Amino acid sequence: MRRLTLPIKYGVFILYMMYVDESGDPGNNTAQTDFFCLSGIVVHESEWHQFIERLVLFRRVMRDVYGLPLRSEIHSAEFLRKNEFNIKKHQRLAVLRNYLDELAKLQSISITNIVVDKRNKAEDFDIFSSAWRTLFQRFENTLTHGNFPGGYKRSFGVVYTDATSGRKLQNLMRKMSAYNPIPNRWGGGYRNMPIHRIIEDPSERDSKASLPIQTCDVVAYFLLQKLSPNSYVKNKSASNYFDRLTPVLNTRASARNPQGIVFI
Repeated sequence: MRRLTLPIKYGVFILYMMYVDESGDPGNNTAQTDFFCLSGIVVHESEWHQFIERLVLFRRVMRDVYGLPLRSEIHSAEFLRKNEFNIKKHQRLAVLRNYLDELAKLQSISITNIVVDKRNKAEDFDIFSSAWRTLFQRFENTLTHGNFPGGYKRSFGVVYTDATSGRKLQNLMRKMSAYNPIPNRWGGGYRNMPIHRIIEDPSERDSKASLPIQTCDVVAYFLLQKLSPNSYVKNKSASNYFDRLTPVLNTRASARNPQGIVFI
């Protein structure tokens, strides 16, 4: 087991928490989706309570304005497709738009986004692992350089995911902590740079009981809709809703995209 020397500031560990959810099908078949997307919301431990309080307050406002039950789960695709709460469809879309606007106000968070374009991939390309490996690497890089809100350098992080594919993610993280080949910028070849800043295995959360995971679902959904909008989203001119998150996007994740979206 690897041993870590944790940085300490005023007697406490410096820890960032990343919540992640996905949108799109991770299989190689493009019949369902051409893209597979991951969105990770990062918040520092010192801001966690305020972050949760803002999410709860938002849900209370949505209850008062639209009648959305406070403890109901928001799963964006189903939320728009099914009218479970007797709320008109355009109002449900308004709830999701307001959700994005609320996130854009939070200076304490940063959102990293990964997209796999499945259309140009070989049949044996592992879309799921490639996307998650890239997200873990970007989390590691941003932690190392102190580029998350708060600017704590050489800090550490933990990952929380929806309760799917737990063992696969666990194995992937453990492998990257021992062997993580990174291409050399010049001269070709690779160098081994194991993951050290992400501690513990990814931890699963039931999305029904986790507001941060539901929040990631909304972000990942509109990331996919930006790239491949369904007919309703397109007709309502909602394919650009993801852009409302620009103030809180991790633009350092990719120098090739102005919003920092990492395309694979």
